[in-house]
Amino acid sequence: MDDRQRYDRATAALEPPFALLDLAALRANAAGLVRRAAGKPIRVATKSVRSRALLDRVLAMGGFRGLMAFTLPEALWLAGHGHTDILVAYPTADRHALAALAGDAQAAERITVTVDSAAHLDFIEAAVAGVRPRAEIRLCLDIDAGYVAFGGRFRAGALRSPIREPGQAADLAASIAKRPGLRLAGLLAYEAQIAGVGDDPPGNAAYTRLIRLMQARSARDLVLRRGRIVNAVRQVADLEFVNGGGTGSVERTVREKAVTEVAAGSGLFHPRLFDFYRGFTGVPAALFALPVVRRPARDVVAVLGGGYIASGPPEPSRAPQPYLPAGLRYAPDEGAGEVQTPLLGQAAEDLRIGDRVYFRHAKAGELCERFDTLHLVEGDTLVESVPTYRGEGRTFL
Repeated sequence: MDDRQRYDRATAALEPPFALLDLAALRANAAGLVRRAAGKPIRVATKSVRSRALLDRVLAMGGFRGLMAFTLPEALWLAGHGHTDILVAYPTADRHALAALAGDAQAAERITVTVDSAAHLDFIEAAVAGVRPRAEIRLCLDIDAGYVAFGGRFRAGALRSPIREPGQAADLAASIAKRPGLRLAGLLAYEAQIAGVGDDPPGNAAYTRLIRLMQARSARDLVLRRGRIVNAVRQVADLEFVNGGGTGSVERTVREKAVTEVAAGSGLFHPRLFDFYRGFTGVPAALFALPVVRRPARDVVAVLGGGYIASGPPEPSRAPQPYLPAGLRYAPDEGAGEVQTPLLGQAAEDLRIGDRVYFRHAKAGELCERFDTLHLVEGDTLVESVPTYRGEGRTFL
C-alpha cells in the first residue's frame, strides 16, 4: 500500500477533519536529529509538538533531555505533570504566573525563566514581592544571535534580545548576582537565520546563493561571539547549560564547544517549511485530513475548511500543502479557505464526495492549535489517539 492507502485504512472509522501522526516517520525524524546532534542532548521545543503524550514519547527516546516551553503558564502546567527540566525560552510578563512560580519551591527547581534586560529583573521582583515564603527563581540569559553586517545596515535573524556583546552579557549577569532570590542558571542563543531558514529554497538561484553566503558568515561570527559571551558570563556565574540552535542548524551548532545542548522540535514532525535544507532530509510525520464536499468541475474538488495559515510573513509558503493524493493545487483566486478550499488538478478527477485529502501544515506546532486530538498511526493501523494541548483545554497562546 502507498501512504494514502495506509492512512485511509488506519483512519477508516474517523470522520474528517482530523489530524494524524505517522509514528514510523516520527521515529525516523527523531533518530535523524539525534544523529546530527552527535552526542549532545536535544531539548524538545514544546511549541512544535503541543501534546503532552507526544512529549513523553520523545523524551523516552535516547538523545532527548528537557523541554523548551513557550510560556510560563505552560511550564507550570508541565511541571505539575512531572516534568523536571523546563526552560521557558521567551520572557514573561505574566505577574500571576511569576507569583505562582515563586510560591512553589518544587516548580521553581524545575523551571528556568528567560530574561534579556534589567527591566525584566525589575518586573520579576515586583511580581513576586508579596510572596512569602519565596523560592529562588532560576534565570536564563537570552543573547542576540542575529547576523549584522555593513555597519548595521544589514541584519538577518529574529529580533529578540538587545544583548549582543560579552560586556553586555557579563553586566546583566552581574546584576542578577546582586539580586537576592534570583540565580542565573543558563544562557540561550537562537540563530533563527540559520536554524529557521532553508538553504535550498526552490526557484531563485541568486537568492539561494545569498542565503548560503549569509549563513556561512553568520555561523563564523556566532561561533566566536557566542564563545566569548559564554566565557565572559562564566566569570560571573556558574552556567548549568548553554542552549543553541534549532532543527535547521543542529549539526552546525553542536560543533561549538561553548554550546552544551541544542533545541529542536519542528524536525520531529517535518512540516513543509523544512523541506528546503541541504543538510538533512526528514519524513512528513504530521498531517491533517479534510473531506471532499463538492465537485464544482471535472478537475476541481472542494474540501471542508483548510485555511490553517502558519505564522510569519504573509506569503504562499505559509499555506498548508495539499499532499495526498499528489498533484493538487490551490485555486489562485481563493487559496486555503475558512470553510472550504477548492483544489485543482488531474488528481481531482478521481476524488469523490467523502474522500480524504491529506495536507501538511507549513509549520509544526500550529497544527495542534486547530485539533484537539492526534491520531497515531503505525503502518495501516490506528494504535492510539492522544490529546493535544487544546484537547486538554489548554491554549497558552
